[in-house]
Amino acid sequence: MDSIKAIIMDMFSAGTDTTSTLLEWTMNELMRNPKTLRKLRDEVRQVTEGKSDVTEDDLEHMPYLAAVIKESLWLHSPVPLLPREAIKDTKVLGYNVAAGTQVFVYTTIWEDPEEFQPERFLDSSVDYKVLHFGLIPFGAGRRGCPGITFAKVVNELALARMLFHFEFSLLNGTKPEDLDVDEALGITVRRKFPLLVVASPRI
Repeated sequence: MDSIKAIIMDMFSAGTDTTSTLLEWTMNELMRNPKTLRKLRDEVRQVTEGKSDVTEDDLEHMPYLAAVIKESLWLHSPVPLLPREAIKDTKVLGYNVAAGTQVFVYTTIWEDPEEFQPERFLDSSVDYKVLHFGLIPFGAGRRGCPGITFAKVVNELALARMLFHFEFSLLNGTKPEDLDVDEALGITVRRKFPLLVVASPRI
């Protein structure tokens, strides 16, 4: 019974805060990039034309949605990844790293790594699997997250349904370039200040 309780707790704790954090970062980037928002919204609504909601079956016909989620995970991973500890004093790229220092590995192999460009993942073989270390939001190796498939569906479905049912706009006087990307550290790496947008039901 204790093992079952622990597994259930892990499922809820690992799958709730990370999902809400990812969706907030994704909406932040979409609001900062109106063309990307329109392109994604149009894809979602074209695929689901004539339907009353988005289903899991629709997701496989939304490559741009998958690319947006990958880009958001690449740019704003909710959880710092691959912590390691230096076992002796060493020097890395000119920096002194003392023994016992915890180090987080973060890969930056993309062009314009600080720009939100979902197109980099279109027609790309890069996936969440550990074959590509340029995208490792779920960890790597034996310590990789076992919930990759579940998380992929949940995140894509939540975002698609948001864009299917609502129109999003910024508060009066707020411009896309006014939205910051300042981070607040905690169990997850979320926005320092909550994202405020207006969600209007789709007519």
